[in-house]
Amino acid sequence: MDRLEPAPSGPAFFGAAFFGAADAARWIAVPGEHDDKYSRGVVGFVTGSAKYPGAAVLGVEAAARTGVGMVRYLGAGRPTRLVLQRRPEAVSTEGRVQAWVLGSGQDPAKLDELTAEFLDAALGQDVPTVLDGGALGRRADARGPVVLTPHARELSRLIDLGAEAILADPAAAARRAARESGATVLLKGHTTHVASPDGTLLRVRSAPSWLATAGAGDALAGILGALLATHHEQLAADPGVLTQLAATGAVLHGLAAERASGGGPLTILDLAAALPAVIAELLRIP
Repeated sequence: MDRLEPAPSGPAFFGAAFFGAADAARWIAVPGEHDDKYSRGVVGFVTGSAKYPGAAVLGVEAAARTGVGMVRYLGAGRPTRLVLQRRPEAVSTEGRVQAWVLGSGQDPAKLDELTAEFLDAALGQDVPTVLDGGALGRRADARGPVVLTPHARELSRLIDLGAEAILADPAAAARRAARESGATVLLKGHTTHVASPDGTLLRVRSAPSWLATAGAGDALAGILGALLATHHEQLAADPGVLTQLAATGAVLHGLAAERASGGGPLTILDLAAALPAVIAELLRIP
């Protein structure tokens, strides 16, 4: 894809607002001359595991390429080593963060003791948090504003509704999950549905079908974490902007996949590598 084609924005799309490239462009944080790594936002990760260390690598990679002042990764030895090999600028010690990404590539029944301690500590902080994968069931433990990122099968376990019923009416399922959880819910799919507890629903449809591949959700979680960190001040003033930020993450994810694909297969590292160019294109939209 040589250039982004901005999707229509604003009008109703099958009963909900369609959120496109022009909408997402308004939520890209461009650093100023007086910014430093802390004011730009620090996103923390407790993701991956010995069994699925790649989830940690892909999330950190996507966050770094979305634009953030610092990435802080906390985890067990193997995923930490792989994260630092791929992104040596990541920091692997505890410290301040403005947003967390938790749970990607983890089985909550098989967490090692160190990772479990990091997760508990992160959930106890009053900062915006992306709950993905193995942390989807920890909504009640999170103190800050939360984005849940399930696919249909994961959502079926959260709201006790069959996956087929969710796929038949994903908008209603996302709204129900948001209402019951008190969190923003990003229901992943070819059309992504983003619902807030107040009933707001946004739809995003920018991803190619080639994006149905392992690691796509890990990258999306990283993109979302970066956006929450770079907008931590706006979120502190108005948590309601979380819905627009989540939809922006879905737009970036889909457009980067489209650029990386070029009409054919892609890998998730290809998607991450395409993010800076996609963001640059969004910033050129009038």
